[in-house]
Amino acid sequence: MGYTGFTLVMPFLPLFIGQLGVTDVGQIAIWTGLSLGVTPGLTALLAPAWGRLGDRYGRKIMVERSMISFVILFAAMGYVTRAWHVLVLRAVQGLFAGYGSLSVAMAAESAPRDRMPSAIGAVQTAQRIGPAVGPLIGGVLAHFVGLRRAFLVTAMFYAAGLALVHAMYDDRAIHAQEVDTIETGRVTFRNVLAFQNFLLMMFVIFGLQFVDRSFGPVLPLWVEQVGVTHARVPLVSGVLFSIMAFTGAIGHHFCGKLLRRYTSRLVIAAGAACAAGGCGLLTVSGTFWIMCAASMLVGIGIGAAMTAAYSAAGAVIPPGAHGAGFGVLTSASLVGMASSPFIAGALGGASIRIVFLVDLAIMALLAVIVQRTMKDERARDHARAMDHAGTKDYAFRTRDQP
Repeated sequence: MGYTGFTLVMPFLPLFIGQLGVTDVGQIAIWTGLSLGVTPGLTALLAPAWGRLGDRYGRKIMVERSMISFVILFAAMGYVTRAWHVLVLRAVQGLFAGYGSLSVAMAAESAPRDRMPSAIGAVQTAQRIGPAVGPLIGGVLAHFVGLRRAFLVTAMFYAAGLALVHAMYDDRAIHAQEVDTIETGRVTFRNVLAFQNFLLMMFVIFGLQFVDRSFGPVLPLWVEQVGVTHARVPLVSGVLFSIMAFTGAIGHHFCGKLLRRYTSRLVIAAGAACAAGGCGLLTVSGTFWIMCAASMLVGIGIGAAMTAAYSAAGAVIPPGAHGAGFGVLTSASLVGMASSPFIAGALGGASIRIVFLVDLAIMALLAVIVQRTMKDERARDHARAMDHAGTKDYAFRTRDQP
């Protein structure tokens, strides 16, 4: 509900800024960019801290805190009269956000350990589908009730999500088991970063999010550049973005099944390679159907790789540090989300094709690095089993020795 509610109005923020008295197109772009960027920027800084508080006081109450603030702040946006009011409210949203990483941690702990990837994939599927349908619903609302009332409807979406979390989530229904590590003292951020493959997964999540968000500023321009008439550019671009969103949701959804048969290393590397193929197709595409195929490859590759990366990191985080761990991963994701549009826009000013080539290079690099450096969980578990068996054998052989 929250992910859908958020995208009801945010795509139409430039229009709302214009209604607040800003008439210059450049000024509208500046105010919109600042308002859209300040929330993920502050959330990236504070997500680990909110996660730590969730580990200490309970994740449910932290999610409720965040959603209550969104109900109030989105409702307040319906009554603003100046562009700077929007910026201030968006900054406050960034200070009180954090329900995204906490919801992933809640899903990870609520599921049995062998079903953690499926639980994480379900949450990320909702994160994908919400932005896919939200703008469509928001467009209808803006047309019939106006943008101001659309903010109030968004607040109602968050209120509904708050009610569902309060009524249906049980903090006591935790199935996560301790990992096979010896914990000494409380888990700190430094401990979290030292977990096996964790830093690599942070890098992977950043790269995947960076590429995923790079298409927003340039894809409509590319669609027009390859020959689509100006009047049809919004429709064709919308179709391509929707394809990426829905195939990304498919990748999230089926990743759990893939991880039952293949290692995280293989799924992440294959997903990144698939997305690289899609980026390559976009650089040479000149027809609608080729661009659709490229969008499918990008969406499903990034979706599967993202869920596999979160699952691989979640598998080594002790239950008592899930909030902090997933908060750090979310910070990496949000940094990619916030920086990508600026860099893609700057590169697109020189050549849009360069953006797709950079995306291709990033995805190919991720695939190679993961394949070569990520420690395989099956090999790790086998080594642990051999060490355990060796210890038992040594104890048996030395039992009767003086």
